[in-house]
Amino acid sequence: MSRLVSAKARVLATLALLAFALTAAAADVPYLSGRVVDNAEVLSAAARERVANAAKAHEDKTSDQIVVLTVSTIGDESIEEYANRVFKDWKLGQKGKDNGVLVVVAPKDRKMRIEVGYGLEGTLTDAMASRIIRNEMTPKFKSNDFDGGIEAGVNSIVALLEGGAAPAADSPSSSSSGNKVTFSGIDESDLPPWPMRILLGAFIFGVIGLFTVVGVMTPGMGWFLYLFLIPFWAMFPIIIVGVKGALILLCIYVVGYPIAKLIVSRMPWYAKAKVDLKSKGSASVGGFTMSTSSSGGGWSSGGSSGGGFSGGGGSSGGGGSSGSW
Repeated sequence: MSRLVSAKARVLATLALLAFALTAAAADVPYLSGRVVDNAEVLSAAARERVANAAKAHEDKTSDQIVVLTVSTIGDESIEEYANRVFKDWKLGQKGKDNGVLVVVAPKDRKMRIEVGYGLEGTLTDAMASRIIRNEMTPKFKSNDFDGGIEAGVNSIVALLEGGAAPAADSPSSSSSGNKVTFSGIDESDLPPWPMRILLGAFIFGVIGLFTVVGVMTPGMGWFLYLFLIPFWAMFPIIIVGVKGALILLCIYVVGYPIAKLIVSRMPWYAKAKVDLKSKGSASVGGFTMSTSSSGGGWSSGGSSGGGFSGGGGSSGGGGSSGSW
């Protein structure tokens, strides 16, 4: 009996330690003591007062609630999860209007986020929040000017919500030195959310990937496909992985395709297929029938010459933007 009690005690102790560890890994949600909760103590008293007064004046005018929270670190939790947790716990904004805005800054983690209530997402869009973070807050945070960064961010939010001018787009010089990368009007921070990018990526990479494999395995038209697919590898991946990611994929394709072609060309089945194409006009590779035609070559399966591709799309929700410095 004593052994059973001891075993139960050990199990309970283990569960308690596990629960404590999980709780410790997530940063606490502090008490909402005002419009500026400077737990990280990075703001001067004068800056706290100016930010709080600006938020109060805006709330009196519009009923929108803007609150700033600084916390030294959020631990292993993502800035998006933490900000959402604080927003829900504090219940920012008016009931039925959902017109709250939370600005979270974690200095030790060098992370920040503007979390936007559903009622304000049409005005303070994800793109606008991202611009405020990049252009108003990040440059000052890099200089350890938290007073200036937070004040500039809150003032831009207030101006936008009160019908003022939208945050200026990044200049070419700032885009080359900051976190934003633009190419042909594409802003990497404004790419579709990951669920949609995964769906689009499955379709796009499925299509051009299939033609790439066909090109590598085809003796007759392989090099034509190599050149033909370069523009597709250069442009389509941008909406999935951004400009830098697309450039990396293009380089891998440009270098990797010839190497793969060279390796495959040394395979016995490739040499046989090449001979069969010249002598018989067709060859079978891996269950697929490859035949020559006026266009130089082609693939078919089970005698069928037709085919098609289809894909899907998705939607996303939520609002706000995150950043780091």
